[in-house]
This record gives sequence, C-alpha cells and structure tokens, in this order.
Amino acid sequence: MTDIATAAESDRITGDVLKVAGVVVLGAIMSILDITVVNVALPTFQTSFGSVSHPLPYSTVAWTVTGYTLALATVIPVTGWAADRFGTKRLYMAAIALFTAGSALCSMATSINMLIGFRVLQGLGGGMLMPLGMTIITRAAGPKRMGRLMAILGVPMLLGPIAGPILGGWLIDTASWHWIFLINVPLGVIAVIYALTTLPKDSPRPSESFDFLGMLMMSPGLALFLYGVSSIPVEGKVGTPKVLVPALIGLALLVTFVLYSFKPRLPLLDLRLFRNRRLAISITTMFLFAVAFFGGLLLVPTYFQEIRGESVLHAGLLVAPQGIGAMLTMPIAGTLSDRFPVGRIVPFGLIFIAAGMAGLTQISSTTSFPVLIGLLFIMGLGMGGTMMPIMTAALKTLRAAEVARGSTLLNITQQIASSVGVAVMSVILTNGLKNAKLAYPAIAARNSPQIAAQLGKAGVHEGLSQAASAFAHTYWVAFALVGVTFVAAVFLPRKHEESHLLDDENPEAVPVTVPS
Repeated sequence: MTDIATAAESDRITGDVLKVAGVVVLGAIMSILDITVVNVALPTFQTSFGSVSHPLPYSTVAWTVTGYTLALATVIPVTGWAADRFGTKRLYMAAIALFTAGSALCSMATSINMLIGFRVLQGLGGGMLMPLGMTIITRAAGPKRMGRLMAILGVPMLLGPIAGPILGGWLIDTASWHWIFLINVPLGVIAVIYALTTLPKDSPRPSESFDFLGMLMMSPGLALFLYGVSSIPVEGKVGTPKVLVPALIGLALLVTFVLYSFKPRLPLLDLRLFRNRRLAISITTMFLFAVAFFGGLLLVPTYFQEIRGESVLHAGLLVAPQGIGAMLTMPIAGTLSDRFPVGRIVPFGLIFIAAGMAGLTQISSTTSFPVLIGLLFIMGLGMGGTMMPIMTAALKTLRAAEVARGSTLLNITQQIASSVGVAVMSVILTNGLKNAKLAYPAIAARNSPQIAAQLGKAGVHEGLSQAASAFAHTYWVAFALVGVTFVAAVFLPRKHEESHLLDDENPEAVPVTVPS
C-alpha cells in the first residue's frame, strides 16, 4: 500500500493501483447490479405478491429500491468508524458477506414486507463498499490521475446498469424472480476471495467515538418522511394520519439533525464542509441530478412491460442503450475533467439528459421503439458526461484531511437523492395510474383474458393510452428537475483551479477509510 501512496503524485497509472481498483470495482458492481436487476422486477413483484387483477401499488413495490438505497445511505457514515475499530480488510470482507447473506434471504421472501426488510439488510452490507472504495481510490490516484481513474472505474461499474436489467429479465423469464437475488451468492464468494488475496493486511487502531445520536435522527427521519410521502397514493389524499404523522415526525427529525450536526466535533455528517462553496455547489448539483435521473430511469422498464406488453428480458434489453451511451462518454468526460474545469463539461451532459427527458414527456402507448431507444441512448450519453465530473469536482476541492468526510458526504447525498427520486416518481406515477379509470384494468387485461373480454379492444386501447399519459406526466416532473440541475451547474468552476488534495499532507496521510 505504501508503493501506491508513494506513486500517487505520478501521472502514470501503475499495476498496483489497478489491482486495488479491481477490488473496488467488483464490490461496486455487486452493489449497483442489484439496484438495476430489481428495477425490471417491480411489475413482477406487483403481481407475485398481489395478483393480476389486484396488483400491489407501484409506490409500494418501489420500496424494494427505496429501502435498499436508504440502507446504503444509513451505513455510509458508519463505515469509517467501523473500519477503524475492526480493520479495513475485515470490514470490506464482512460487508460483502452481509450483502451476500441478504441476497440469499431476499430469494426466500414470501411477502412484500419481508422482501423490503431483507433488501434493507442487503443494503447495509452494500453501503459500506462504495465509501471505502472511493477513499481508497482517491488515495491511490492522487489529484493528477483522479479523473482518469474515476473513468476507468466508471466503465466496468456501468456494466451493472447494462447487464443488470438483461440478466434480471432473463432470470425472471426462464426461472423466477428469486434468482435475481441468488445470482449474487457466487459473486459474493468470488469478491471475498479477491479481497482476501489482494487487499493489504491492516490492523485496527484507536478510533474516535461515533455519533450514534445523529444516526438515530437522520436514518429514521428519512425513512419516516419518505414512507409518509409514499402512502399518498394508497390513502388517496395528503391529510390522512398515515401520511401526515410519519411525514411530519420524519421532517422534524431531519430538521433537528441538521441543527444538531453543527455542534459535535465529529458529527455523523460534517455539514460544515458546505462552507466550501465549490463543494456545496458540486453536491447540490449531484443531488438534483440524481433525483431527476435515477427517479426517472426507474420507470422505463415498467413502461415497456406494462404499457407495451414486453417480456422482462425484452424490457431489460431495451433499456441497455442507456448504459451503453454512458460507457461511451464517461471515459471522455473523465479525461476532460483532468484538463478542463468541470463547469465547462457538466452543462453539455445535462443538455443531453434534458433532451432525452423532453422526448419521454411525449411518449404514448404506440411510440416507436427506435425513438425510445434513441432517447435512452441520448440520456446515457448525458449521464456519462455528468456524474463522474461532478464527483471529481467535489473531491478536488478538499484537502487531504477532509477527503474522508467529503467522500462520506458525497456518497450519502447520492444515495439519499436516489431514494427521494424513486419515492417521488413512483408516487406521481401511482397517482396518475390511479386517477386514470381504465389504466389498471387495461394493464391487467394483458395477462387476464377475462378482464380483456370485459373491457373490449377499444377499452384496452383507451386504458393503455391513459396509462402512458401517466408515465409522460411523471417525466415532466423529471424534466423540470433537470432544468433546476442545469441552473445549479452554471455555478460550477468555469476556470482552472488547482486541486487541494495534497495541500496539507502527503499522500501517505490520506485515510484509506471513511471516518465519521
């Protein structure tokens, strides 16, 4: 590990750095793959845990995604404290083991609530992988190679969004939904062995105390607030106790958490870092981008299955162009972010995303597949030119002593934004489908000849048109959020500024873990 740290000031990416990157990539792929695999399975969950004629609300099954990402956000701040206490190598291997065990349990779920609970357990393991990996890579790369190494890591990580829906669709169509979780078991075994043989041996060292009080406010606060919001479609209106009570309690906990976070010397999240204007702008841009992009992207496989009648596998294949587009532009954006200010790169990526979202606001039940594939590809091009440059911009603003806390803040912001995006978009879509009188019957008619006969051909056509309109209206919200993101991106650095990563310490001093 010393050799890696010593080489961090070099421009050359060495074999030792690539070996460490390989460990991080494998862990990241496991975590990301499971999000995208589940995305295509949501319509299956609606009928498997409900029925064809009475499917579970989309906003309910979406909690298999929201619960997972909330668990990721919850465990990120704990990672550094736990790594100090138990050792980085042990923690990494334990996280993979927990993720693998959670996957096995998910495959045995017999109700939607049980599946959501096991997904949370899975996320507690998966959430430790990214913050550890990002800090390790930041230390190994140094400021001169960060953009290129982020790009190298980003390309294989994007295999998750491409391969996940295809693999998930194939497993569901040929076997059952249980296998989308069982597939993680062999990957987990391989990852543990790789980590055991590659990561350098380390020893636990005395650590600072952990902010348990902050965690008891932030995590339940987020979960309760989003649960209240997600209950709106089921309850039918905002003013019901099931909506207001959890939402208001959650909001109160979050406000209290923010006010409290400025008092401890080592808070759960160091919000004082927002005094760094460049970091604050980067994280704000990342939050808005993630809410719009990941929230909107969740709906695409469901549209293909429920509106267009495609199989799960075909839906997975149809969303693959988005990941392919991102793979093409991410390496280019990574190289450019080493040479040019990100404020001159990110807006171009957002223009592509906005163009794709604008097209999706016009979708109907008969929109041609080439048009849909083209829109997804354009959005992928934009995603590849947006996400990694924003993350690179945020990390480059930090001094060595701030990298760990900044990485924690950046990672947790991304996961919270994804959770918010999924919850908000699923609620808007569920409300839209619920308000369309024939939408749910028309969707059910695809798998029920009896319902199809009752509605008639004209009724099914009208119902699918109404359902498609609900998807289009949801994308108007995502499009508006991309517009707000563009406004925030205007304030990103547009002139070259030196990195501060090694200002106050040498590379050897950059922590490998993420302390709280």
